[in-house]
Amino acid sequence: MKKILTIAGSDCSGGAGIQADLKTMTALCCYGMSVITALTAQNTTGVYGVCDISADFVAKQIDCVFTDIRPDAVKIGMVSSEEIICAIAKKMKQYRPGFLIVDPVMVSSSGGKLLADGAQAALKNELLPQADLMTPNIPEAEELSGIKIADKNAMLQAAELLAEQYGGAVLLKGGHLPDSCDDLLYQNGQSHWLPGRRANTKNTHGTGCTLSSAIACFVAQGEPMIDACAKAKEYTRGAIEHNPNLGKGFGPLNHCCLMWRA
Repeated sequence: MKKILTIAGSDCSGGAGIQADLKTMTALCCYGMSVITALTAQNTTGVYGVCDISADFVAKQIDCVFTDIRPDAVKIGMVSSEEIICAIAKKMKQYRPGFLIVDPVMVSSSGGKLLADGAQAALKNELLPQADLMTPNIPEAEELSGIKIADKNAMLQAAELLAEQYGGAVLLKGGHLPDSCDDLLYQNGQSHWLPGRRANTKNTHGTGCTLSSAIACFVAQGEPMIDACAKAKEYTRGAIEHNPNLGKGFGPLNHCCLMWRA
């Protein structure tokens, strides 16, 4: 069994963050472990409070995982402060995981910035250069690249720039485009489009967390990057299409969709 570590915030309603990551890892037959960076009070209608974990305690959690059950892949999600980002980056340099995927959670679904300037700088300078793969959505890619993205040509330009700037592969998610939800994987100078179809539902809470965790699982299981991204996209789409329609707002996915299909 492959072992996957998620470093992210907790979602008490179970739809995103650590909870979505662990559900995804279990559904894909991996052993999930977690380092919690923040506690959130949230549900399908919004986020009502955030309590950051101290950087020292985040580092201690990472030590406990790597010195006992070394993960085959690491996924990093919500990291909200400069101190926490720097602590994580230092530990990644120390332990050098075999595969590191970073989901740069920088912009809210309403377009608001989630990171202060100092935290953004630490993410760009300390963490993203260590990532084997980053998975920004279009607003996050715009923030990182400085390129306005309104079509697929701009997606390609931004992905090329980010890959050159940070050295790893880029999966730029196209769900914010008005006429497409195709994703772009840019790796080693090559572009690969992953076609998608838009689901007729508002229940997409935790989609980015689910996708990045699924990619970590498939890469740890030996899949090439392009195949891992394609399989993760298919799994995430199935989880959206089979969502349980829970909550009063933007509901969660069904991470057990593969069992439902069976």
